[in-house]
Amino acid sequence: MRSPTRTATIQAVQPPENGDVWLGLSHVSLPAAEAMAWAVLPSCGAVVTFAGTVRDHAVDGEGSVRDGVRWLDYEAYEAQVEPALAAIEAEIRRRWPSVGRVALLHRTGRIDLGEAAVVVVVSAGHRPAAFDAARYAIDAVKATVPIWKRESWEGGSGWGTGANPMVEPGHVASPVTR
Repeated sequence: MRSPTRTATIQAVQPPENGDVWLGLSHVSLPAAEAMAWAVLPSCGAVVTFAGTVRDHAVDGEGSVRDGVRWLDYEAYEAQVEPALAAIEAEIRRRWPSVGRVALLHRTGRIDLGEAAVVVVVSAGHRPAAFDAARYAIDAVKATVPIWKRESWEGGSGWGTGANPMVEPGHVASPVTR
């Protein structure tokens, strides 16, 4: 089902003209609704969409909460983002061969409360594969893609809490299926 067509970094909010892969890094709002509509295929009865949005607090690795977050500012090692996203997409297809389309989109720059910083969309023939692949995808994006966030809150700013060392996509655990 996968097309060999490669998708370039997002310049606008347009889906790829062909192919089953939409990977991108953008300085503009992410097109979550368009990505979901794009992922629908006649062979796929399930489409799972995840949007990670900016919230008003941060939780560190020990469970401490920092209230009053106003916005996030994401930076990326842009030359390495698309290869990292492509490796995640390849791992998704290895683990869940029935997956139809995959969109992995991340935003950079200042992102205000309620706006999407990341969008993951996966379509598959049935819901277990779509849910599991989408869950794996967001976990893998957070664990493997060179993107960092800086939080701004009333009275200060600092790099995001709870950061972990990057790993290869094959080392990210699959979700537990019921």
